[in-house]
This record gives sequence, C-alpha cells and structure tokens, in this order.
Amino acid sequence: MKQLLKLVALLAMPLGCGAMTFSVSGTDASPWKKILGSIGLEQSIPGDADIIIAGKRATANVAALAESHFVILEGTGETAASVGIKEQAQIVSVRQICDRRASDVEIIWEKAVEVHAVALPQDYKVFAVEKWKGAPVLAGKRTSHGGILWLATEPGPSGIERFPYVLQALADLGLDPQARTTNLWAFFDSAYRIRADVDYLAERWRKAGIGALHVATWHNMEPDKMQDEYLERLIAACHRHAILVYAWLELPHVSEKFWADHPGWREQTAAGQDAQLDWRKLMNLQNPECHKAVEGEITTLLRRFDWDGVNVAELYFESLEGPTNPARFTPMNTDVRADFKALAGFDPKELFKPESPLYASKNSSGLRKFLDYRAELASRMQADWLTVIERSRKAKPYLDVVLTHIDDRFEPGIRDELGADVARSLPLMKSRRSTLLVEDPATLWDLGPERYAKLAGKYRELNTKDIPIAVDINIVDRYQDVYPTKKQTGTELFELVHQAAESFGRVALYFENSLEKQDLSLLPVAATAARVRQLSQDGLDVDATETTRIRWKGPVAVDGKLWPVGNEEEVLLPAGNHRLTSAPGRLPLRVNDFNGTLQAAVAQGDRVDIAYTSRTRAIALLINGSASVEVDGAPWKSDDSNAVMLPAGQHLVTFITTQRLN
Repeated sequence: MKQLLKLVALLAMPLGCGAMTFSVSGTDASPWKKILGSIGLEQSIPGDADIIIAGKRATANVAALAESHFVILEGTGETAASVGIKEQAQIVSVRQICDRRASDVEIIWEKAVEVHAVALPQDYKVFAVEKWKGAPVLAGKRTSHGGILWLATEPGPSGIERFPYVLQALADLGLDPQARTTNLWAFFDSAYRIRADVDYLAERWRKAGIGALHVATWHNMEPDKMQDEYLERLIAACHRHAILVYAWLELPHVSEKFWADHPGWREQTAAGQDAQLDWRKLMNLQNPECHKAVEGEITTLLRRFDWDGVNVAELYFESLEGPTNPARFTPMNTDVRADFKALAGFDPKELFKPESPLYASKNSSGLRKFLDYRAELASRMQADWLTVIERSRKAKPYLDVVLTHIDDRFEPGIRDELGADVARSLPLMKSRRSTLLVEDPATLWDLGPERYAKLAGKYRELNTKDIPIAVDINIVDRYQDVYPTKKQTGTELFELVHQAAESFGRVALYFENSLEKQDLSLLPVAATAARVRQLSQDGLDVDATETTRIRWKGPVAVDGKLWPVGNEEEVLLPAGNHRLTSAPGRLPLRVNDFNGTLQAAVAQGDRVDIAYTSRTRAIALLINGSASVEVDGAPWKSDDSNAVMLPAGQHLVTFITTQRLN
C-alpha cells in the first residue's frame, strides 16, 4: 500500500490549467457561450482567442485573422464580403434546412427567418441549405492554419434553434478539441443490432467515449443458441475494447416467453386487463411462485454470462397518468389487493368503480392510502431484488450494482404516478454498495440543459455524498413540439451531455442505437469537464476531474516522466493537474487503454506500474506484445494476453515484458 500511495503522490503536483478559447465581436455572445461551452471552450479577450465570432457589426480584418484562427461569421454585409461571400438581391424565407452530413434528419425552425441569398467562393464547402430552394445557409473553408465558417443568420438565443450541426462543421474545418471522456454509459438492445458486427460496434462505442454498456437481458433470459452466442460475442468484443458490460433488468418485465408461458402470473391493471403496457409485459412479482421462478431465471442468467455488473432498472409501477388512467394503472393483482385489504380494510379495486362509495373521486383519503402503500411496496421490491443480486455476488464478488430510478424530486408528482420514492431507496443503496442512476421523466425532456444542475442540487439536499449518483439522458423522439429536431442531436445533445457531466459523476445515454452517427466524434468531448491549455507547440497543461483522454501524437512525458498509458494518437491521464511535454525514446511496453479509475502510472525499464480503483473489474489493453502480470505483488492470471481483466477495488498492477521494440 505504501508503494501505491507513493505512485499516487507522483502525479499530485499542482499546475495551472486553462481551455481553448473564443471571443465575440459585433453580435450577441450568449448563444456562442452555450454552443462552444458545450465542448469545453471558454470565452476570452479577442487577442488571446483561438476562435473569433464576428457579427455584422464586427470591424476586425477577418480575412487576415482566418489564416491563423477559426473565424465564424453571421449573416451578410461588409464583414462577410471581405472574405468573398457576396450578398444577392433575392430574399429566402428559411423554415426548414437540410444538413448534408445528416440528410435523413428533419431540421425545422420554430419560426421562419428571411435571409439574403449569397454567392460563395468556389473553395467554400456547403454544409447545409434551405430545404426547398437549396440556398446555402451554412458553409466554410479551411485556411492555412485555421478556417472560416459562415452562417446565414445568428444561431438563436439558446444556440440550438437553427443550426444543430454547427460544431460538426467546425470539426470538418479542422477544429479538434483535445480532451475526451472515456466513462460514458450507454444502454443496448440487441433487437436493433442482431446482424451488426460486434467488434465494429465495440470499437465505435469506445471511440465515442463509452466505458460501460448496459445490455438488455430479456432476449437471453431463457437459453437460446443464436441469442446466447451473439451475447457471448458481444461481451467478449466489448472487453477487447475496454468496455464493461452490465446486465440490464427491466422487472417486472421478464421476457416474452415468460409472459406467454405463465398467463396466471401476469400483472393486472385497475381496468382488470393483463398489464401489457407499451413494450413491457409486466409480471406479478408479489406472487410467491412467480417470484421464485423469476429469481431462478435471473440467478442463472448472471451465472451464464461474463457480466461486470447489474442494472436493476425502473422497478416501480405504471403509469405516468397515475390513477386517472385505470387501463395503465398497476399493481392490481390479487396478491397486492389481498395484502392491502388486510392493512386498510378495503379492496383497492373499489377505488376504480364509479358505483362504489370508495370510488377515488369520492374518497380521496382511500386513494391516498393506496398510493402511499404503492410507493412503500415499490421500495420493498427494490430491496428484495437487490438482495437477490447480492446473492449472486458471492460467486462473482466484482459485480457492480446500479439502480435506475426515475426522478421524483424535480417532478414530485412522479411518486403518485409511478410509486417511485427515491428518498426511501437511498439507505438501501448505501447498504448494498450501489450506484443511483437518475432518470429524468418524459415530462421534462423538452426543457433545457439547465435542468441537470437543478436536478443535482435536489439530490445534494438528500445528503447523498456517500452514494455514487449518475444521470440518464433519454435520446429519443419527443412527444412535445420541439425545435429544430424531434430527437436531441448536435448542439442540443452536446449542451445536455456537457451540463449533465458537470453536474453528476457519470452520464448514461438511452440508448446507443438512437445516437446519430454524426454526433459520435464530439460526444466524448462534450462529456468531459477537463480543461486544456497550450503551453507551447509540444506542451500542454491539463486539469481533469476524472480519467481523461488527451489528443497527443508520439511519446509523452507527464509531469516530467515518460508516460506509459496511451497510444500513438492519445494519452490517458488520471484526474488532477498535469503537464504534458514531448519525450524522447519509446517504451518496450505500453497500456493502450484502461477502464478503471486511473490514479498513477510509472514506467521503469521493462515494467509498467499502474495504481487504480474500480467498482467492478478493470480492463487493461496492452501494446507491444504480451506481458506477465502482478496485482499487489502477486502473480495474476489472465485469459487474454492483450485484454487483461483485473480485480475490483484499489490495487497496484504491474506489467512486465522481456520483449524489446525494434
């Protein structure tokens, strides 16, 4: 342990930090603070900025500045004309645009804006056009050491109203932010991916900053050769790319087959129907025989596959309309009704019979009793199934446990609608060493990213400092009238992810298949709170709040010592303030990627020492051949010489090689 602490101390030197910067002239700065802030850029004075936003009232020589900066121009006029963008007499009413990198995404502005058509120089690339007339609305070109990006109009007050892919356009012109997260979570349902190559997917996910995949288990609850082989290949591919894999449970839904085989165990709604609600087919887990069968299914499932953790997700009741919609309101099975009647003296089904004196609208106190009972029952169910998972930890003590729970702090009506009471669940999570994954309800999906800071404040009020808390962002088509896209993509997605990452310890995305391909390269940039300052051509200062990947080519020294974690394009750093500089020579052994909380790393001759912590197993990917492995000084056996599975907890791992570089 002394050696471990010594290693950690080597990387604790306090250094200055900063970030890539921008300045704004001649236009409103507030939307650009949001747009560029979503990928970690900060505003500075014009003389120090890397990116310059120039509105119609700007007076700077933008043509000269663009040779060594990124210059963003709004609209037409003298400033745009100075770089060859000529205003035409024709007026174009813009309400819908097409972005050429996302031709299948509908982009509709809430209000039409009239703009002048323009004539662009031949060396400009058009990124987006007005849908019906084809007039350019977003275009740009590269320069010697920078670029010019032109927008037909200002971006809108929150930065997301008009040009969702403005940051991707900047990236096409050469903007390449240096810091990236490696710790995103994503949900995965094989029904959408059964024909996809698993190694292709895993490599793509890791590049997008995903560190753990939460995989739908209902397709594998009962043995099926094709489904099981696919899941085994998927898990192995994820491990080869340093991605952890969690079993995602959606109780009371078990599986399609379980529903079909056991009609007598199906949950009932207040309307007396089997509870098939949306895609979930809910079972009566209060029935002792049903409970025993489901427990057996889950215990076997966790044993059959090489999981790293378990996510017990959304274990409460339906529906978002609460008791006002009896056709969706659960639980109303005979076991719950009998239990409640023994406690309260009446059958809760009477609350939904208009002819009954206990009908909810006539007897609010009776309804209140059942809603409180329902919330208490949901908490008991969570405790029960977390106990079932805990028993599986005896065989696999490294299994991490997550409870995904819809928020009822920001939206308190959720407690009565779904029976969800997060405050009641917190002591349980602490005793079970679990992570709380907070899901914001659908009613809030049309609100801005500011909600995540407010949401985090609500959980701080609950004294959750000893409980890891993550937040789940639903990337789906929204039922509200939202603009400019039905689903969160581009700048809106980046603003959401960035604010969520700054507010919570971890961000989860539902689900990986709903992410647009054009968002993947900037997604890990948005999800980091790290700050980078360029010291010189071959020097950076980095301030990171978590294990962070930094763009870097060639050998690197971190805080003056040759650094062994990274590849030819990137370096992986622990949290803290660090200085990166170019280093001579190469190491005989490097760790290409590491999935765990990196605390320190030291290269000494033919060995690499890494101090780390991890809530579940950690994964190390090696470069330059195989190596012998020691954990805390004792030999450690690995089934794969390149992807090494390491124990959960706090450890010092040592890799030793006799292979020399050519």
